[in-house]
Amino acid sequence: MTAPVLSLREVTKTIDTGTHRVEILKGISFDIVRGEFVAVMGTSGSGKSTLLGLVAGLDTPTSGSIQIEGEEISRLGEDDLAVLRGRKIGFVFQSYQLIPTLTALENVLLPAELAGEDSAPARDRARELLKTVGLEERLDHYPVQLSGGEQQRVALARAFIRKPPLLLADEPTGNLDSVNGKHVLELLLSLNRSEGATLVLVTHDRELASHATRIITLRDGRILSDERRAAA
Repeated sequence: MTAPVLSLREVTKTIDTGTHRVEILKGISFDIVRGEFVAVMGTSGSGKSTLLGLVAGLDTPTSGSIQIEGEEISRLGEDDLAVLRGRKIGFVFQSYQLIPTLTALENVLLPAELAGEDSAPARDRARELLKTVGLEERLDHYPVQLSGGEQQRVALARAFIRKPPLLLADEPTGNLDSVNGKHVLELLLSLNRSEGATLVLVTHDRELASHATRIITLRDGRILSDERRAAA
């Protein structure tokens, strides 16, 4: 049986404020297999953003286990975590996170360059990804010269440059109007299918979540429901 791409077991996160302890996550367990599109939902304060940060290796759980393709990440040091993120995780953020002094092509190439990948094949792939998201005429444009929707499309291309098995998206359409948001969602789903990645998306948007094949809903740091469904 194929190991899950992402596996969590009894994950907790507690913060000590100095006067009391705040339990943010309270024993979260689930497996996500290759190719799933999972939407994580919940009201503000439910713990979904904290959960995404733990899965991304940007924070460590207080207790419990987090594995990506069978590799335990909660015990890795920062250097090893950085290597794992570069190899196995793609990110799409609400705020794009593009580097303003780099062109669209250079922004997409950055994860590959940081990993020391051969520049010629990586550059060809970056150009192809930018073409896929409709930006083949914007390769040399800087972020300030691009609209919000175009910047998010650059961010999508960047997320897929190293063919990560796991893609994490944090409110990827949150800063876009409805037209651009729909376009970015369509591109995200199309790229996800063609690249074969597993998608975990945190969102407040029920319309966005309706396209997922599974919806995990959090409440007060616990899983309220875990629903497998046919995507819209």
